[in-house]
Amino acid sequence: MPGATATTTVRGPFDVAVVGGGVVGCAVARLLALHDLKVALVEAGPDVGAGTSKANTAILHTGFDATPGSVEARLVARGYELLRAYAPTVGISVEETGAVLVAWDDEQAASLPRLQAKAADNGYHAAELLDAAAVRALEPHLGPGVTGGMMVPGEHLIDPWSTPLAFATEAVANGCTLLTNLHVTKLEPGGMGEATVLVGADGRRLAARFVVNAAGLHGDTLHRAFGFDGFTVRPRRGELIVFDKLARPLLGRTILPVPTSHTKGVLVAPTVFGNIMLGPTADDLDDKGATGSTRAGLDGLLEKGHRILPALLHEEVTAVYAGLRAATEHSDYQLSAHADARYVCLGGIRSTGLTASMALAEEALALLRSIGLEGTPQPLDKHVAIRLTPLGENGDRPYQRGGDVVCHCERVTAAELDAAVTGLVPAVNLDGVRRRTRALAGRCQGFYCSAEVCAHAATATGRPMAEWMGLP
Repeated sequence: MPGATATTTVRGPFDVAVVGGGVVGCAVARLLALHDLKVALVEAGPDVGAGTSKANTAILHTGFDATPGSVEARLVARGYELLRAYAPTVGISVEETGAVLVAWDDEQAASLPRLQAKAADNGYHAAELLDAAAVRALEPHLGPGVTGGMMVPGEHLIDPWSTPLAFATEAVANGCTLLTNLHVTKLEPGGMGEATVLVGADGRRLAARFVVNAAGLHGDTLHRAFGFDGFTVRPRRGELIVFDKLARPLLGRTILPVPTSHTKGVLVAPTVFGNIMLGPTADDLDDKGATGSTRAGLDGLLEKGHRILPALLHEEVTAVYAGLRAATEHSDYQLSAHADARYVCLGGIRSTGLTASMALAEEALALLRSIGLEGTPQPLDKHVAIRLTPLGENGDRPYQRGGDVVCHCERVTAAELDAAVTGLVPAVNLDGVRRRTRALAGRCQGFYCSAEVCAHAATATGRPMAEWMGLP
């Protein structure tokens, strides 16, 4: 309208606005963008995949230990199939290691047949019970006291950084509008047949006929803004320790604990990047921004790690980090559709959200259709395909083909850095560069290469080097 400012102009109306640029929101936006729909992906932060989605155990779960009959069990199983098929087509690294669930006392060993039966109830029939000798033959570096185990050959490693990025990139390539730094603080509900206006903290306004809540830790807040209740997110912090690549020969596959009703427990797992990871803890908090590590949490992990894989504690630590899971008072996902509000909620998505993301996208589309959304898939010849550079150690990396290596710990080339900051969904800070290339994520944590990384980013984008360095 005449005289409107940039902050008061209403963007849209879009057919669907997806609120939340984590792995679930990006998956939903991708699927919707492959239909004849006008889609917006709204993220409160400066980049996609930069919250809970980047800080997890990076396991492609079979869902063998989910609660049979739950929504989570159904969507994890479906998501596993979808993501395992999708990943190699777009450059998401997957390493097929399998996992072994280890019992450390007679009580845990006695529970293994029940867990095998639970896996079968979930449709997973490949779990195999092992005696203590068989477990030790598989993983000779395990600590003393193993009493039995269960092999779960389908549990694999996946790159958690590239997954939301691939979804978001494909969404944008196929017409989705990505709006970052848009923290939705208020709603102006439309009447019947009218669009809902989402209002950002900075005054920006976005109109959409339908809204999908994939806001993760803040999903309950958005749910209440629409006038609904039913769940409260109380973040569950998981702290993890990442060990140097020299530790990798200690482990052939993921070592899973016997789960409890509260948590899957502390595991020791390789990563697709070549490290070994120990964690997570499980602490229920009230602060949705408490992503710092704690002395008590790390000490507890080291104590458990000493029992599981004693030699690991003689290796160097590369990094520690913590992620917050969107835990609620319910044990299952909180999914709902509300026709009058033209609103779909994807709430309470915890650590299995990475694996379930593509199935959650299917579920969101079905729920949207159930409340009136109309949209047909675009013809296959109209789809714009994308491909990222795989970051995993089990495939070819760009440095092997030559080029100027800038980050020597992770062997990242200048061409990779340039692509990361100028791509369709570009990195806008060093955290984004790290998740797109592995630069700064290695042994020195950027001590030697950060200045050169910032210089390349500044040259490629035209932004001052000081901005990339985080200086005022």
